[in-house]
Amino acid sequence: MSSNETPRGAGVGPVVSSAHLAAGAMPALSEVEFAVTMMVNAYHRWMVRAMTAAGQPGMAPLDVQVLHSVNHRGRPKTLADICLVLNIEDTHTVTYALRKLEAAGLVSTGKRGKEKTASITAAGETACLEYRRIREALLVGPVKTLGLDEAELSRLAAVMRSVSGHYDQAARSAAAM
Repeated sequence: MSSNETPRGAGVGPVVSSAHLAAGAMPALSEVEFAVTMMVNAYHRWMVRAMTAAGQPGMAPLDVQVLHSVNHRGRPKTLADICLVLNIEDTHTVTYALRKLEAAGLVSTGKRGKEKTASITAAGETACLEYRRIREALLVGPVKTLGLDEAELSRLAAVMRSVSGHYDQAARSAAAM
């Protein structure tokens, strides 16, 4: 714990952005929500700046995610596959990202039957590899010095994916109200 953090139970309460939500039956969930918000915003800043450092300025976080998704395992991806993997309902946002990536020469698009497909180009693969090099140097190295157990990090990721399913179900229920 750093010197500017207050130990839990020191009368401060949970670290949340919305005390009115934390006052409910599960304050720890509000802590998780706030931590996820901070993490997502930091992650988005990281992706944009790392891709800029990799020689691809002007990309939005979704563009970077779509580029890495298209590059995954070197196989063409359908628009539906990309949206499913990234848990995106609004396909037009991915379509727009694919158009930007294609204009930058990082992906090529085509059709498989009636489905739109995207494939990584040599320039796209090079950009992904440079991003990985920068990630290893600037992010992975320092995170490893924290001494975090990789199995525990994997478990945490699994819990987060599971909890995301509860948010999706709650969103469907809220939409039906």
